[in-house]
Amino acid sequence: MSGRHSELGEFLKVRRAEIGPREAGLPDVGTRRVPGLRREEVALLAAISTDYYTRIEQGRIRASEPVLEAIARVLQLDEDHRGYLFELAGKDPAPPRRRTAQRVQPQLRRLLDDLTTTPAVVLGRRMDVLEWNRMAAALIIDFGGIPVRHRNFVRLAFLEPSVRALYPQWDDVGHMCVAQLRREAAHAPEDPRLAELVGELSVRDEDFRRWWGTHHVATRSVGTKLYRHPDAGDLTLDWDTLTCTTDPEQQLVVWTAEPGSRSEEGLRFLASWTAADRDRVGETTSGQ
Repeated sequence: MSGRHSELGEFLKVRRAEIGPREAGLPDVGTRRVPGLRREEVALLAAISTDYYTRIEQGRIRASEPVLEAIARVLQLDEDHRGYLFELAGKDPAPPRRRTAQRVQPQLRRLLDDLTTTPAVVLGRRMDVLEWNRMAAALIIDFGGIPVRHRNFVRLAFLEPSVRALYPQWDDVGHMCVAQLRREAAHAPEDPRLAELVGELSVRDEDFRRWWGTHHVATRSVGTKLYRHPDAGDLTLDWDTLTCTTDPEQQLVVWTAEPGSRSEEGLRFLASWTAADRDRVGETTSGQ
């Protein structure tokens, strides 16, 4: 069974375990040895044979689009999980090919530098941090001091104590990071660096291991996060994601605050801090 088909089977098992008979419109009678729906119940509600559904879950047959739609309906999948199901059930991936290293366009680098009061980063495959501005370094961590291979947003969130401490609502943030990384995995299930990252985090962090096993997925779009910054205090920041047209696997993520809010004052404090650092660098350079 290929990696993609194995992932599909695990995904379906976890999802049907989360739907009880009553939620699916079935009578809940008798003792059940396993939680959630049985295979035959999913098949019944999807109007397919139990044998056919079993072969789909075992990766022995490729389901048609109408059947996948029916299964998604029975398992009550939201749009993100439905899309993930369809990707996993797609055609076999092409033979592994060498993926070129991602490069951020000069125009995007200039934009990052121009955002003097707005933290911003460019995320690439696997949620690797490709570029950042001074405000992002001031808000989160000095990315330049992290080895390139470890410069991954999820890895930093789970394994870097100072980054993890930024999030007072850690469970929500950590779970979302895992769900977004799981969504990334659907695009490149054979990516060895992604497999290495998941393996390392699974071994070193119990939360990651548990959340990865739930098979939840999410896309990066917009949201709000609370930060407890050691210098700027508590900040409530809205984040937004913009996809790069030259490379859809690169996304610009920016953090902003409500105008006139305490959080906006906090960002301006960080901006004055980074400006002072720039001035000190300039003085040192001019004096050489």
